[in-house]
Amino acid sequence: MTVEVLDDRPEPISSAQRAYQASLKLGITKGADRSRAVLAMAQALERSFDDILEANTLDLEASREMAVPELILDWLKLTPTRLETTVDILQRLGELSDPLRRVRNADYQLEDSQSYSQLMPLGVIGFIYEAFPDLGAIAAGFCIKTGNSIILKGSAEASHSNAAIASVLQIALAEVGLPLGCLEPIAEEHGASIRDLVTQDEYVNLVIPYGRSSLIQQVVRQSTCPVLKSAMGNCYLYWSLNASLEMVRWMIIDSHQSEPDPVNAIEKVLIHRQALPSSLAVLWNSLLEKGFEIKGDAELVEAFPQLQLVKEGEWGNPYLTRTVAFKLVDSLEAAIAWINQHSSGHADCIVTESYQESRQFALGVNSASTYINSSPRFSRNPSRGDSVFLGMSNQKGHRRGFISLETLTTVKHIVQGNGRF
Repeated sequence: MTVEVLDDRPEPISSAQRAYQASLKLGITKGADRSRAVLAMAQALERSFDDILEANTLDLEASREMAVPELILDWLKLTPTRLETTVDILQRLGELSDPLRRVRNADYQLEDSQSYSQLMPLGVIGFIYEAFPDLGAIAAGFCIKTGNSIILKGSAEASHSNAAIASVLQIALAEVGLPLGCLEPIAEEHGASIRDLVTQDEYVNLVIPYGRSSLIQQVVRQSTCPVLKSAMGNCYLYWSLNASLEMVRWMIIDSHQSEPDPVNAIEKVLIHRQALPSSLAVLWNSLLEKGFEIKGDAELVEAFPQLQLVKEGEWGNPYLTRTVAFKLVDSLEAAIAWINQHSSGHADCIVTESYQESRQFALGVNSASTYINSSPRFSRNPSRGDSVFLGMSNQKGHRRGFISLETLTTVKHIVQGNGRF
């Protein structure tokens, strides 16, 4: 099958086929070669800041003329700092140990044989992202490091930025000898829809959408490929009666510090009904001074008219801005039930001095991660540990919680016999 034949087909099909062919070679490359490729991507990106920022300026100007929402403009805008962060993440990915070929004991053993398992690449991963042009480079680093080909489909707002970044990365990968097609951008001018990509299940092994919940839901509805849902915002905090006001304040503010996508930002706070009104006023005034918008349920608005009333549908949807809504509940049990019904289900918190309450919350909340007296603030490149993260997943399917290198692998079971029968 030649490249010329593939290129005569619709773009998503030819891209998927090229990525699939490349994945067969990439999956058996040495870990040192894949690490060298990721480091080459970092170096090439660092040399191209001026060209990328120039392309990003074109995207920003066009988006402002099209009255694109401020939220998307924030996600779209690249700065030298954001690009430096991207380079740092790629460099760290390149320096981490190889996530593949790790041998694990199998859960079962057959007679007269030895069974074990190894982590292997998934194959081809489609990454569909809304703005965030730098995130395309990070996702590419994750995929190359784990021996997967990647198809990048960014949004129209970031078309120039995405093209500039993809071109830089493709050249870097070619220079280190990785197979053509291991990074396939789908250009905006080809007019390919999301459906065109997510229905290529013959070639694409996993689709990861990243952006607003509307994008995630669209991909889930249309895809015939497995989908790893990412999540952002609408995290809850329960403020127990015996909890510290200062702890609550710090957790809320700190959770919103990650930029440009505060993945685990606390946007909803449940307060025990017997909480002191003076404590509430102190917290709200402090948040207002930090530039937050404060909302409350009908009961709180009646007692504190300065609060904005939360509309019914807001409890289950993220704001994705520096907005926090407060609601009174009768008990910890009521808080857990409300969170399980309305939270996005990827990161929820409790502030309490009671060990019993903390255990009840941690086990009762149906979320991928729970935080006890600790900020849920998300970092792609944490200073401690050996992991780098692409995002957070709130599903119970393929993987749940932090999206790490291991998330982009699968398990192969191997049985070694001795020839007896």
